[in-house]
Parts: sequence; structure tokens; C-alpha cells
Amino acid sequence: MGLAACAKQPAGPAGPAFQAMPVQTQTVNSSPVPRSDEYVATIKSRRSATMSPQVDGYLTRILAHSGDHVHTGQLLMEIDPIKQEATVATQVATEKQKLALYEYNQTEVERQRKLFEAGVTSRDTFDQAEQAYKNSKADYESATASRVTQERQLSYYKITAPFDGIVGDVPVHVGDYVSATTLLTTVDENGDLEAYIYIPAEHTSDVRRGLGVDILDNRGNLLQHATIDFVSPQIDNQLQGILAKAKVNRTSDVVRNAQLVKAKVIWSVSPTPVVPVLAVTRIGGQTFVYLADSQGGKSVARQRAVDLGDTVGNNYAVRSGLKPGDKVIISGIQFLVDGAPVQPLG
Repeated sequence: MGLAACAKQPAGPAGPAFQAMPVQTQTVNSSPVPRSDEYVATIKSRRSATMSPQVDGYLTRILAHSGDHVHTGQLLMEIDPIKQEATVATQVATEKQKLALYEYNQTEVERQRKLFEAGVTSRDTFDQAEQAYKNSKADYESATASRVTQERQLSYYKITAPFDGIVGDVPVHVGDYVSATTLLTTVDENGDLEAYIYIPAEHTSDVRRGLGVDILDNRGNLLQHATIDFVSPQIDNQLQGILAKAKVNRTSDVVRNAQLVKAKVIWSVSPTPVVPVLAVTRIGGQTFVYLADSQGGKSVARQRAVDLGDTVGNNYAVRSGLKPGDKVIISGIQFLVDGAPVQPLG
């Protein structure tokens, strides 16, 4: 009887239905998206000089320091010139001695010429005077050449900048003995710069002159756009890559010689679906979006996995999972679950 009584009790009221959540939507469109790869590149100056002495000796002065901006002909360092100065002084004295003898023989040959023409002296005496004059002239000219050479040698004791540029590392100190094999410093012109990019060998058929390159800093910020203007005709066996170069504009405050940067080589540009960054959610390392799907005259949220590419402005390029015309939800996605009713607002 009790069971029968329970069976006759009227059913309670049904629970309230889920209300559709208002959401903003956006239609997926195609945008030009570059297909690119990123590599580490080195900025190098097209004009760089390694400074080594042409003479041996002890460094007495270092006037330039790493990072200094120097001008053509500016004195950077000096090697003790005392020994060479003594050599020059000796050569100058020798030249003066040869000059005095040359001038005397010049006068003497003219005197002997007149005496010979007057019949006072013999032909042999005149010939001897003329030969002495020629010998002294040759000795004087040789002494002059030697003096010029030694003076030029003296100039090698002063190390000067070959052009306007920036001084690199200075590994030597005052008092060091230096020779032709000693590296004193480098001077790099921070004007004509190039990005040296080693591209893997599997892209040999793709790399070519004219390809666009984005030069990025280590944080991924764009420094400037460039174009590949040189491709090596052969592969580097050690790196198993091909060298490509791109000219970099002079921006001394941003890009410097020997700086490591990122180079994004743009292989091609093609229309690709893009989705707003706000529409993407991540679950367990997988990326998803929610689509506003029409079902029985109502709209529900449908979760869809997507494979994303690089960012393009405030959008992600979508490799797979979406097509142009799909409506993605861009608001309130943190509150959505698959199949939840939604009310698209636009």
C-alpha cells in the first residue's frame, strides 16, 4: 500500500534550463602570412681592420680604448721610437756628408772642364773629376733614399686609425713588447654592416637573392627589414650550412659589429586563415578555439583543436583546424564548455 501511495504522488517541477551566455564572435578571414624560419645571425662590418705593428718594440702609449669612436689618422698607440730616431739622425748626417762631397765635386768638375778647354789640364784629369762627380752624386741620391726609408720606418712606430670607426678590444698594455704577430686592436666601420646567416643545407634549393629577412633582437623585437643580397656558391662543410648575407642599415644605437641577432628568413607569403589571440585557449598543451555553431535553431559553443603558426599582429596564423567563414568566439571563453548554449552578439 505504501508503495502504491508513493507511485501516485505527482512529479515535481522540471529544473530550470541553461540560459544562453552572450558572447562576441568574429568571422575567420584569410590574411597574407609569411612562411619563415628563424636562425642566429652575426652582424659584421664590411670594412674592418686588424691592427698589428709593422715594427718590434715596447709600447709606450695607448691613447685609444675599447669602444672609442676614432677618425682617420688619429693616433691610437705608440711604440718606443728612440732606437729608430737615432737611426734616422745617423742617416740624416750621412746624407749631409754626401751632399757636401757632391757639391764639391760638382764645382770641381766645372773647374776642370774650363781648364781642359783652355788646354791647361789633360783629358785624363778632366775625366777623373767627372767620374768623381758622378760617384758623389750617386752616393748622395742613395743616402737621400735611405734617409726617406728610415723616416718612413719611423712612422710605423705610431699606430693610427686607417678610417673612421670604433675601436675593438685592446688586449695589450703599456710596456708590452710587441712584434708583427701581436694583435693590438681592431677598428670597425659601423656603417656598411651585413648579417651573416648560415642556413641549413636542406634549404639550399630555397635560399636565393632577394628573399626578405627580418632582423630581430634576442627578445624577438623587430630591428629592421633586410634583403638577402649574397648567397655562397658552396656549402660550409663544418657547419653543414650555406652562407647568406643581408645588408643592414647603419643604426649604431641598435645594431653593432659582431652583435648576435635573430634572422627570420621569409620563404614565401600566402593567404592563411587567422584567428584573434583572444579566441585561443590552451588545455594540457593543446590549443583550442570555440566556434559558435548553429544547432536546432539555437547556437552552442563547439570546442575545436587548432594548429597555430606565427603571430600576425594581434592574430595567430592557423595551419589547420579552421577555414575562412568560421565564427570563433572571442569573449568569455574561460566560462565556456563544449556544447554550452551561447548568444552571439556579433
